[in-house]
Amino acid sequence: MQWGWTKHGDGRSIAPGEAVAPGERLTWPRTVGIGVQHVVAMFGATFLVPLITGFPPSTTLFFSAVGTIGFLLITGNRLPSYLGSSFAFLAPIGAATASQGQAAAVGGIFVTGVLLMVVGAVVHRAGARWIDLVMPPVVTGVIVALIGLNLAPAAWDNFSAAPVTALVTLVAVLVVSVLFRGILGRLSILVGVLVGYAFAVWRGEVDFTEVKDAGWWGLPEFTAPSFELSVLGLFLPVVFVLVAENVGHVKSVAAMTGQNLDDRMGRALFADGVATTLAGTGGGSGTTTYAENIGVMAATRVYSTAAYWVAGTTALLLSFSPKFGEVINTVPGGVLGGVTTILYGMIGVLGFRIWVQNRVDFADPVNLATAAVPLVIGIANYTWSAGGVTFEGIALGTAAALVIYHGMRAIGRWRGTVVPTTTPAPSSGAEEPDRPLP
Repeated sequence: MQWGWTKHGDGRSIAPGEAVAPGERLTWPRTVGIGVQHVVAMFGATFLVPLITGFPPSTTLFFSAVGTIGFLLITGNRLPSYLGSSFAFLAPIGAATASQGQAAAVGGIFVTGVLLMVVGAVVHRAGARWIDLVMPPVVTGVIVALIGLNLAPAAWDNFSAAPVTALVTLVAVLVVSVLFRGILGRLSILVGVLVGYAFAVWRGEVDFTEVKDAGWWGLPEFTAPSFELSVLGLFLPVVFVLVAENVGHVKSVAAMTGQNLDDRMGRALFADGVATTLAGTGGGSGTTTYAENIGVMAATRVYSTAAYWVAGTTALLLSFSPKFGEVINTVPGGVLGGVTTILYGMIGVLGFRIWVQNRVDFADPVNLATAAVPLVIGIANYTWSAGGVTFEGIALGTAAALVIYHGMRAIGRWRGTVVPTTTPAPSSGAEEPDRPLP
C-alpha cells in the first residue's frame, strides 16, 4: 500500500511520453486544479440521477464524496477513481418509489451494495475468472442495453412536458459533443444541461423561491431505508452492471498506467459495494466508477490519486450547502427530457458496443437468443408476480439472459450441437478512455 506521493519531476510539467503515476503528484496548486476538474467532470452525470429520481442532490453528493474517499482507502491508494451516481439504478429506483415510496428505493440501494460487497470479497479470494464464466460479453451487453432502453418512456414523459426546451437541450448536447475537443467535448451533457437551463430561465420555467429560502450551510437531508420484498428483485440486475463497470474501470486504468492492477479487482468491487451500502443507509444514489473521470486522466495524463482526494474533499464541502442543492433542484423537466433522450439511448448503445468490442458472434443461436429475448422483455417491460413479489422488465430480462445463455450452452454441450466458445473478459465499455457514460 502507498499512502504518500512522490513529486513527478519538477512537479510543474509532464514530458512528452510520460505520465503522472497513481503514487506521484504535481505541485499541490496543480493537483488541486486537476482535482477540481474531476469534480466538474462527474458533475453533470452524478446530479442527473437525483434530478430524475427525486432524491436530494446534496445527499447524493455527500455519499458520492464519502464513497470516493472510502474507495481510495480500500484500494490502498493505488486505483484512481471517482465514485458517482450510477445510471443503472434509475429504473429500479423509479419503480420502487412509485410503488412503495422513496424509503423502499433506498433499501434496494442498500441491498445492492451488500451484494456487491459479497461479490468483491469472493473475487478478492478466488480471482476474477469466474465473472467471465458467469457473465460473458453477450450477457453483460444485453443487461446494460436493457437498462437504457427500458427507460425510454420516462424520457418521453419529461420531453413532452416542455418540448421546445427539451429540443434546445438535446441539440446543445449534440452540437457540443462534435464542436469541441478535449474536456469540453467530454462534458457535452453538462454543457447541454446548462444551455437548456439558461433557455428555461429565459422562458420563465424556473422557480427560484426555494433557492432564496435555503441556507448557505447545513447538513444534507437523510432518508432511512425500508426493506420491501416486492421491490428488492428490481435491484438485483444492477449488481451485474456494477460488476461489469468496475472490472472495465480497473482494466482501463491498468492499460493507461501500464500497471498490473488485477490484485485490486476484488478491492474495487468491494469498495464500490461499501460506497453503495453507505448511500443506502441515508438516501444517496448508488455509486459506480466514473468514465468521465477516466476521460480527464486520458486528457491530462495525470493518474495521481492525490487529485481524487482533492475531488472527494471538494465534493464533500459542496454537499453541506443546501442552497447549492436547491439550485440543482430547479432544473426543469424539459431540460431533463432533452438530456435523457440521448442519455438513455447511449446507455442502450453502450450495451451493443460491448458486443462489438468483444466480437460476439450472432450466427451462434445461443448468443442470438440470449440477446433477442431479454431485449423484448425489457423494452416491453414484461411483469411477473409470484407470492406477492412482482418482477419487471429489467429483472426478468437479466434472469432470462442468464438462464437462456447457460441453459442453451448446457443442452448444446450435452447433445454435441453447440461448440464451446472461448470469449474474452466481459467489458463495460470502459477500456476506451473516451467512454461517454458511467
